[in-house]
Amino acid sequence: MTLVTWPHWLASTLVRRVVLSLVLVLALIGLMYARDYWGYEVSVVSVRVQDFTQTVVASGQVENPHRIELGVQVTGTVSRVPVVEGQQVSAGEVLFELEATELSAALQQALYAHEQAKDRIKQIQGLDEPVAKQNWLLAQANAENAAEVVHRNRLLVAENFVALSVLDESIRSQQVAQAQLKVSQQQWASQQPLGLEMASAKTALALAQAAVDGARARLRYSVVRAPVTGVLIARNVELGDIVQPGKSLMTLSPQGQTQLVLEIDEKNLSKLKLGQHAKASADAYADQRFEATLVYVNTGIDPQRGSVEVKLLVLDPPLYLKQDMTVSVDIAVATSHNAKMIPVAAVHDIDQAKPWVFKLDHQRAVRQELSLGLKGGGWIEVVQGLNAGDQIVGEAALWLKNNARVRAKVVSP
Repeated sequence: MTLVTWPHWLASTLVRRVVLSLVLVLALIGLMYARDYWGYEVSVVSVRVQDFTQTVVASGQVENPHRIELGVQVTGTVSRVPVVEGQQVSAGEVLFELEATELSAALQQALYAHEQAKDRIKQIQGLDEPVAKQNWLLAQANAENAAEVVHRNRLLVAENFVALSVLDESIRSQQVAQAQLKVSQQQWASQQPLGLEMASAKTALALAQAAVDGARARLRYSVVRAPVTGVLIARNVELGDIVQPGKSLMTLSPQGQTQLVLEIDEKNLSKLKLGQHAKASADAYADQRFEATLVYVNTGIDPQRGSVEVKLLVLDPPLYLKQDMTVSVDIAVATSHNAKMIPVAAVHDIDQAKPWVFKLDHQRAVRQELSLGLKGGGWIEVVQGLNAGDQIVGEAALWLKNNARVRAKVVSP
């Protein structure tokens, strides 16, 4: 039998390695027992009591109740644009003008036609009607004279002083006179205020007045004015542009109540009520906050985003607040007085039926089930399960076991 012998240096190396391994194992076992004896070091916080307000946070835009799209009613070439985008304008202020030479000429032509129609009425009243009346009186005298001649000739024929042909001629003359009388009477009647000629002249005057009104309106359309006081938030027209009806050339945001329009997650819908107060700030002025009130909640839900549109009224908007600014809003939806508050991060299974925390009890972390209330800003209200001043592990330590010994490291909340 042959004995195997190890070289001296190899034997020494093996011994050192075995000894080192044993030392490490013993050290690890000692550390584990020491940690179990002394406990895990954990950060703890105390349950604090305070008034707490739950808020729904959202972002949106500044918006006035409506906007006015401005365009033209006649085709033309832009000759003047005295305003710029973002400018505050007053009601009636000129926004832009069109070249109006042709429209002015059309108005002048209509005015001349109107004067002609007025002159025609004056002519009827001052000349045609008096002349027609005199013609009627003359025809009436002629008819009466012809009638007397016929009467006299009848007597003469009866006495055989004149021939029958003379009587016949006088009768024909009477008939002509009667016809002339009738015509002159109708002509005079037509010149009266209710007569046909006068009615026709008045109709012509009315048509001429309508033409004047139309020409004046078309000329007025060449100047576009601000219908209300507001801010010009869009300008899509320049000097020399050829414009026509149907196209929006300017957008005016009327002066009036300022609103904030937000899209809020539908899961918060049950918390919203009209009249709730909010604090808002424009992203451009994040350090300045202003008041707003919830005045509208849309009855419909956006199925694509799972959100609901709400509007808040700003009764006293700051001067820097402008149309379409992005804003951040905190809507106060509930308030609890003297609430027991703990950090949300300390709660295990917060969305489950039985949320819980590790409560410190004689240097041990003991599982404690809770009944929770309001939540917001990283804090949550404890309705049941903890008392004011109780200490809990300040974070949801998944590695920590129930009833484990711990060493508290107090942190400020």
